[in-house]
Order: sequence, then C-alpha cells, then structure tokens
Amino acid sequence: MPSNAEKLYSLISEDTDKKNKLFQIALTNPKSALDKICEIGEENNLKVSKDEVIEYLSTLDDLPTKLWLIKVRGGL
Repeated sequence: MPSNAEKLYSLISEDTDKKNKLFQIALTNPKSALDKICEIGEENNLKVSKDEVIEYLSTLDDLPTKLWLIKVRGGL
C-alpha cells in the first residue's frame, strides 16, 4: 500500500500548477517548499511529516530531487 508521501508526490506530479509553484519556492527557499508540500498534503487529507517527505523523496532516482534534498538538509 502506498504511503501518504507517495500518494502526495503523485498528486503534485500530476498537477502542473502545483509543481511549478513548488519549483519556484524551492529555488529561493527549499525548506519553505517542504512546508508547502506538507500543507498541500493536509489540504488533500494526506497528512505527512517533513521527515516522511524527505524519506520518500530520498528513495527516488531523480538527480534534481536529490540535489534539492541536500539543500533542504542545509548543504550546498
């Protein structure tokens, strides 16, 4: 059974507007983008913690996502 983080990722991936807004936020403030992801989850009855989002995203084989996660964790 998919986790809420996985369901939320799919939901955001399918919504171009949400995805673009998150990208814009992530460019200037990666941690704020993480807050927004959790907020979107609450709005869609898919509660997730920041740690759950980070854990799920770290399983993806996607270089831009991995670089963003490094920034979220305080690197780069």
